[in-house]
Amino acid sequence: MSKTAEIKTAEIKFGEKSYQLPLVEGTENEQGIDIGSLRSDSGLITLDPGYKNTGSTTSAITFLDGEKGILRYRGYSIEELAEKSTFVEVAYLLIYGELPSQEQLNKFQNEIKVHTLVHEDIKKILEGFPSNAHPMGVLSSLVTSLTAFYPESLDPNRSADKVNLSIIRILAKMPTFAAWAYKNEVGHPVNYPDNRLDYCSNFLKMMFALPAEEYQVDPVVANALDKLLILHADHEQNCSTSTVRIVGSSQASLYASISAGINALWGPLHGGANSAVIHMLENIQKDGGDTKKWMGKAKDKDDPFRLMGFGHRVYKNFDPRAKIIKKAADDVLSKLGVNDPILEIAKGLEEVALSDDYFIERKLYPNVDFYSGIIYRALGIPVDMFTVMFALGRLPGWIAQWKEMRENHEPIGRPRQIYVGHNLRSYVDMNNR
Repeated sequence: MSKTAEIKTAEIKFGEKSYQLPLVEGTENEQGIDIGSLRSDSGLITLDPGYKNTGSTTSAITFLDGEKGILRYRGYSIEELAEKSTFVEVAYLLIYGELPSQEQLNKFQNEIKVHTLVHEDIKKILEGFPSNAHPMGVLSSLVTSLTAFYPESLDPNRSADKVNLSIIRILAKMPTFAAWAYKNEVGHPVNYPDNRLDYCSNFLKMMFALPAEEYQVDPVVANALDKLLILHADHEQNCSTSTVRIVGSSQASLYASISAGINALWGPLHGGANSAVIHMLENIQKDGGDTKKWMGKAKDKDDPFRLMGFGHRVYKNFDPRAKIIKKAADDVLSKLGVNDPILEIAKGLEEVALSDDYFIERKLYPNVDFYSGIIYRALGIPVDMFTVMFALGRLPGWIAQWKEMRENHEPIGRPRQIYVGHNLRSYVDMNNR
C-alpha cells in the first residue's frame, strides 16, 4: 500500500506491470479496493463466487459489523430503535434518511392510511390462485400486479413526488397483500384494512379477524410484531437487497424490483431460516422430544444433524437482534399462555445453548430466526407464512436501497465471468454425431 497525493492505493502486479488501485474508506473505517478501472487498465477481472468479498456499492443506509455484533440504521443502534421507535418511524428513517418530526411522522402515517385499500380487481387475481399456492408466490404476484393498476409507476424517472407516491402505495398495500395471501391459504374471506388501527394492529386484524366473531388486537402481540419488523427492516447487501438493487439498476419500476426481492427472499437459504427452526423442532418432537439427545447430536462432528436457529453466518459473536426479540418472545408466550410441546422443546434447546460451554465457546447462541419462529408459531401463523412476515419487515429496507441506487445514478449491474467451456469447435452434422 502506498500513499500518492494523499490518496491511499493498493498495488497489483501482473507480469512486468503494476497497477495502482485507489482505496475507498467508509465512515466506520471499512476499507475496500476500487477495481473499477482494473479491466480497462490491465485486462484482468476479479473472481469472487457469491460476491462474498465484493462491495457492489457504497451505501449510507445500514452499518453492520458481524464481529462486534453491531447493527445500525442510518447511524442509530438497533437496540435504541427497538426500544424507543416504531416500525413506521423506522421505515421513514430508512427511506428518507432522518428521524421524522412529529408533523412529518403524522403526515407519513396518514398518507399510508389513505392507500391501504387495494383495487377490487386484485381480488380476482387472488381468487385465481389455488388454496395450496405458496403465499410468497401470491405476494410476489400481487406486488407485480400494481404495475398494471398504476402504469405510471413503470417509469422510475418521474418526479420525486410521483416516485414517493409509489413508495407510499407499496408500504400501505403490502400488509393487505400479506394478509390476503394468508386468507387464500386457509380458505377464509379476506378482510379490508381498518385505518383506525396502527400499522401492525391493522395487519393482525386483517390476518386473524373472522366475520362470525369480534376480534380485538392484543397489544402485547402487536408490540412484539412491531419489534420483529424493526429488526428485519434492513440488513445491508444481502441476497434479496442486492437483487432489488440490480433489478432496479435496469430502470425497472419499484414494484417490479420489490417483487424480485420477494422472490430472492423466498429461497430457503435466505428467508427460510425461521421456517427451518420449526421443522427441526417438529422432527425432535417426532423422535420423542429429548432435547439433550439432539443437542448431543449437534456436538457430534460426525453426525449430519445441523442445529437450526443458532449462530449466524454474519454475526460471529452474537446477533444483536436476538437479545431484543428474546424478551418479546417471552412476553408473547407468557401473555398467550400457549400450551405447545413444540415451544417447550424450543425452550429446552435455548436453555442448553445458553448454559452449555460447548455452545458458549462456539458462539452458537439462539439467533433472531430462532425467536421469530417461536413467536410466529405462538401466534398461529403457518410455517410457509413466516417468509411473508420477513418480507413485510424488509420492505422499508428494499425501498430505501432502491431509492438510494436511483438517486446515486448507479450504472446497470452487469457482473463478469471467467469462461471455462469448450474452445472454438466446428459444427458436426447430424449423421456424424
